[in-house]
Amino acid sequence: MQLLLVEDDPTMQITLQRALTRRGMEVTACGDGGQALRQWSAVQPDVVLLDLTLPGLDGLQVLQQARASGWRQPVLILTARGTVGDRIIGLNSGADDYLPKPFDLDELEARVRALARRGTARDAAPSAPATAEFGALRLDRDSGAVYCRDEALDIPPRELALLQALLARPGQAVAKERLFELVFPGAAEVQYEAIEVVAYRLRKRLAHTGVALVTLRGLGYLLKVAA
Repeated sequence: MQLLLVEDDPTMQITLQRALTRRGMEVTACGDGGQALRQWSAVQPDVVLLDLTLPGLDGLQVLQQARASGWRQPVLILTARGTVGDRIIGLNSGADDYLPKPFDLDELEARVRALARRGTARDAAPSAPATAEFGALRLDRDSGAVYCRDEALDIPPRELALLQALLARPGQAVAKERLFELVFPGAAEVQYEAIEVVAYRLRKRLAHTGVALVTLRGLGYLLKVAA
């Protein structure tokens, strides 16, 4: 397994590189954001271990640029930032997992191997279609725009984020916790019940579309073609 380790603390970098190498992994290490992008492009690793606090480009900027370049390798964020808001920002920026420091090496190895398996499955799976359609609604995955009978819907950002998440899994329930993370990324001060307000507003906006927003108590929300 080929890993890219991006860690600016020299002691931590050497310790992790040695420990992971002893566990049968090939580790390329670097300590700043610009070098991380160059190594990522050159090595094309199986998994990337990425610290957030880096000189030059920080970890989130590295991650965002990598995803914008189409690099799909799984990313495990390693950082001393352990708040829920930081985890949500990292995951919404394209990370696959998050492990706060200090951590156990056995847990790190287990997560790395799980991500490598997930990455292999992702590469083997067919790519998602450019659009998702449900009833009269259509989501353009590239632009994020939602259309109803080919007319773009003018929806406020949070209601749009909720609709995008539901259209990505049409007819399937999506948990309120996951929807909250997508609609309020990094907003640690927002009350959890705020997602219900957004859902209420979106339900009213969908009234003319023939698609209904349904609440499944204890589970979340889903879209249903209105009878």
